[in-house]
Amino acid sequence: MNPLQQKLDINSDRYRIIVSVKEDYLDGKLALEEGNRILKEKLGTCTPDEFAYAEQSLKGVYKDEEILDKMDDLLNLFDGVLVRAENEYPENHPLWVYLEEINAVEKVALEADELLKQEKFIKNPWLGVFDSLSEWRIHLSRKQNQLYPMLEEHGFDRPTRIMWTFDDGVRDAISASYALLREDKYEEFLASVPETLEKLRDLNSKELEVLLPTSYKLLSDEEFVRMSKNDHEIGYAIINPPDLYVVPGINDSAAQLNTNNSGQNGAVSNEFLNDLAGLLSKYVGPVGGAAVSKDAILDVATGKLTLEQINLLFRHLPVDLSYVDENELVKFYSDTPHRIFPRSANVIGREVKNCHPAKSVHVVEEIVEKFRSGEQSQAEFWINKPGLFIYVIYTAVRDENGKFRGVLEMMQDCTHIRELEGSRTLLTWDKTDFVGDSSKEKSLAQEAAEEVEEAPLTVDADGRFHIDAKTTLSNLIKQSPDIVDYLISLNAKFEKLKTPMVKVMAKVATIKMIAERGDFDVDDLIGKIDAFINKNKK
Repeated sequence: MNPLQQKLDINSDRYRIIVSVKEDYLDGKLALEEGNRILKEKLGTCTPDEFAYAEQSLKGVYKDEEILDKMDDLLNLFDGVLVRAENEYPENHPLWVYLEEINAVEKVALEADELLKQEKFIKNPWLGVFDSLSEWRIHLSRKQNQLYPMLEEHGFDRPTRIMWTFDDGVRDAISASYALLREDKYEEFLASVPETLEKLRDLNSKELEVLLPTSYKLLSDEEFVRMSKNDHEIGYAIINPPDLYVVPGINDSAAQLNTNNSGQNGAVSNEFLNDLAGLLSKYVGPVGGAAVSKDAILDVATGKLTLEQINLLFRHLPVDLSYVDENELVKFYSDTPHRIFPRSANVIGREVKNCHPAKSVHVVEEIVEKFRSGEQSQAEFWINKPGLFIYVIYTAVRDENGKFRGVLEMMQDCTHIRELEGSRTLLTWDKTDFVGDSSKEKSLAQEAAEEVEEAPLTVDADGRFHIDAKTTLSNLIKQSPDIVDYLISLNAKFEKLKTPMVKVMAKVATIKMIAERGDFDVDDLIGKIDAFINKNKK
């Protein structure tokens, strides 16, 4: 019995029956109805973790794509056999939060159902619905950066890779429908909505039936406490941020661990210290692993630095770095405040192929293969959108003997750089830091807001602007460009509003979304913004 089977307490005889029926069905040797009859006869019922473990165990026999295409049929094969999980979790438990979000998004989906029944098309209610649905990417991001890596640490990686593909399908469907709505392509939009809602509900059903109950059985309270802390860093979809998940006797030690791993205030993780000590040992000899003080002076290749200084340098680079070692394991990423895409400490030690959606895994594998063979040493990518240009370059890491030691990823927001013209040879203090000066960012914010066509804020009898949870960031900027600096003063998480990312965010962000991202009570934030906007109105 392997560790995963033992952890889930899977009975070997029942497991063999499940796998046998699944394989015979996938091979075309068994009809759906006959397979369902055999399962009912020999098993009676099947738990979600038994179903998921059997899917994991098909690894090497069937490609992910084959399982993906047949997933709905496989669930139908277990109709009347698969036990529907109660999905009851302690309050504020990470899985309880997933359940709260699923319940919340179903209410939004029901609102969409009602709008589809109306004879007349009215845009504003639909904008409200898709403002909420667009937040679902946060739910998916938490799964991909938090839940999946922890499951994969236990050898449970096949179902997560397949689920990631479903995640992408839902995210893309919501984005496509929302784009049609914003472009006033009403007929195409209405035609797309039923399929978008079907994909959303189908994915949520798979989470409720298999993913969440299996995760609850497989992961420990210590892992869920750590997950809760990191979940708050990523944010939540539709619901208000919950409190941290608390387990007496665990949270104190977990808080200390998270402090060590956060990179805040110059702290560095023990794992990073160990890895760095190993890399530096060839210059200074053994440095004692995790026992090395953050103030210890190290003779690096071309200088002397403490571990604290090294960590600070990584955090202040104007680029995002990630390092994957020669074993294709993620070993490090720079925890910069301006980070372009979300990261979680849970990716450390994870296979790099499992950090990407299934549709792009082949690209990752090809890069590593060609770097390892020495055939290639660099690979470039870029994302070019209106008002935003992201540059990504992968570089092969080799030691002084030419031996392949891994891959370095560098990612940079080059929007400002691409706008530069002519030459500058004199010192000019128009930039406070690498993300640009406030006067320029205000103009970027205004440009972003002007690109959005929407009804202006209404004014009451006293001449006060009216705002609510659905008021957009673009409308706030139109009334007061200083709102960007004000939001940053409330929470440093909004620093990205000082970068060209504001051109993307202004189009979709609402006060409700801003409140959730900043861990504010939405009514309290509305009150603060209302006071600021009306005090500083034009």
